[in-house]
Amino acid sequence: MSLHGSGYATVVVILAATLVAAFTINRLFSWLLRRVAARSPGAAFTLGLMPALEPLLFLVGSALAIERVPQSAQVLDMLRHVWLVLLIVDLAWLAWRALGGIEDIVRMRYPATAPDNLNDRRVLTQMRVLIGSARVLVILVGGGIALMSFPMVRAFGASLLASAGIAGIVVGFAARPVLSNLLAGLQLALTQPLRLDDVVIVQGHWGRIEEIRGTYVVVRIWNERRLIVPLQWFIENPFENWTRSSAELIEVVHLWVDYRTPLQPLRDELQRVCGASPDWDGRVAGLQVTEASAQALQLRVLASAADSSRGWNLSCAVREALVDFMQRNYPECLPRWRGEFTASTAAPREDRG
Repeated sequence: MSLHGSGYATVVVILAATLVAAFTINRLFSWLLRRVAARSPGAAFTLGLMPALEPLLFLVGSALAIERVPQSAQVLDMLRHVWLVLLIVDLAWLAWRALGGIEDIVRMRYPATAPDNLNDRRVLTQMRVLIGSARVLVILVGGGIALMSFPMVRAFGASLLASAGIAGIVVGFAARPVLSNLLAGLQLALTQPLRLDDVVIVQGHWGRIEEIRGTYVVVRIWNERRLIVPLQWFIENPFENWTRSSAELIEVVHLWVDYRTPLQPLRDELQRVCGASPDWDGRVAGLQVTEASAQALQLRVLASAADSSRGWNLSCAVREALVDFMQRNYPECLPRWRGEFTASTAAPREDRG
């Protein structure tokens, strides 16, 4: 057998042994971890890393085989470079899965299923935004390191850095939207003007925060449509958050009635309707005259609810009940236009013809 043939046989044996060892270790640990994953968050986290650990074990073992390749220095350098790129990609994949495992652990610890889930939603929002930003960094750093391992790319980057700085300015302007959204995500995670499942008014649309990604927010509108808003928009523009510190709110209903309308029966009817409604939380139920125009009075009805959904149902029920009450008991007090027609008293013009 020639020297090269013996060398190749050694390489094949080492690669085969490394592949079998990596496969065996991965399956053994996966089997053990699955038995305790349901009872241990740490075991579930490690189990999630196993698909990326198996290639890593193989790459570590294959490094020994590469050094035994009986070829020229040029071929050996090419194999080392391929091995390095694969190692960088696998480490980035390992970091990506580690971030996913952390997200799963936090989601299990703070499920946000309780009625009073303000703290859970706060933690989940911070976790979503920070992990989304970390994943963007993993892609940028991993991809950058892998590309910079190529001599041509590294030389091109060095030439750009050595230029007069125009290229850097152009790249900075091009990357500004990505960086601004990344910084906006970090700011939202720390200050938390909004959280997951918050009720918000964005550009006139009522909806709930459904997702918070690394660069955008998904708002689920009341009619099941989705509004995609960049993270930077929430930093630069005002918006309403109805659940910032509490979900409780006071709904407002306006009614126009005639000047002859008795107000006390309406107040009594409002108390009856609110008391019979499961959506009323018992805090506020009042009726006031807020405007008096030349034709009618404007009544403002206030009714409180535990959250916006209950508040909307309560306001519709109150409006319908009060209008029905007036139609049945005081139909003459519904708003109307009045006019008076009088005969002209002016003398007719004489015919001057």
